[in-house]
Amino acid sequence: MIGTEIEKARELLLQNEVVAIPTETVYGLAGNALSAVAVSKIFEAKNRPYFDPLIVHISSVSEVSNYVEEIPELAFNLMEHFWPGPLTVLLQKKSCIPDLTTSGLNEVGIRIPNHVTTLELLKSLPFPLAAPSANPFGYISPTSAAHVEAQLGGKIPYILNGGNCSVGIESTVLRVQDNEIEILRLGGISVEDLQRFTSKILIQQHSSSSPAAPGMLTNHYAPRKPIYVGNIREMMHSFSSQKIGILSFKEDFQMESQRILSMKGSFTEAASNLFSYMRELDQMNIDVILAEFLPNENLGRAINDKLKRASAK
Repeated sequence: MIGTEIEKARELLLQNEVVAIPTETVYGLAGNALSAVAVSKIFEAKNRPYFDPLIVHISSVSEVSNYVEEIPELAFNLMEHFWPGPLTVLLQKKSCIPDLTTSGLNEVGIRIPNHVTTLELLKSLPFPLAAPSANPFGYISPTSAAHVEAQLGGKIPYILNGGNCSVGIESTVLRVQDNEIEILRLGGISVEDLQRFTSKILIQQHSSSSPAAPGMLTNHYAPRKPIYVGNIREMMHSFSSQKIGILSFKEDFQMESQRILSMKGSFTEAASNLFSYMRELDQMNIDVILAEFLPNENLGRAINDKLKRASAK
């Protein structure tokens, strides 16, 4: 059921149920982050492996100390600058955060979502919300309430509708040590944004079957149709015997089964369209999706990371 009643979502969450919530990145499947019962329902509804940790959502920077042991100065500065926003910071958790929420890891990822509806919901609750993307595990992340309903509508009691997501890709996940930033997942805050705070930035490019943060698995964000990433024109010749769909950055291939991420070459627009366009192509009468990498800068890095994981065999 889709609706706009914050109070209804609140009541369900207080009863240890899970609901879908809007954020600026993607829709999340939310439950009480301090309740192993609620968190287990998140894993079950998504069919998500229990070794893949969840992000905890709060409504103010002042709440962070309730759930973590300490906050390094650089981490605090990043929170003050980027929150609310698409940044998740990994910190040593306090015992009040169940091991199930962090998949047994000692660190918890925390962020403040930049969405007025969900911020109002969070402020009304006596606990933070664990909320991975509201989709079956491994599939394209949802950026509208309709996307959630199409995939999880029969498994969850309520979808809080907050319109389409403005950022459209997941949050950047990082940890801080001394004056260095280690990026574990590329996302809605770019490397260039972070370089204003320190020049010491390490991007973890490896994928893992035992991830330290969400979005680190080799195969993720994937459509059901096979997706190949490379030179689209060359691949069109290779797949000439099949029905193809095209996901391009800004070039128009004059095809009906095509989606252009941004005609004007905007990384921000491309990010906001990425998952919804992948979903639209996946529903077309085609055999394969051919995509291309964006320039590896700004949000292009995060989009390229999603494309690599979506196309991983």
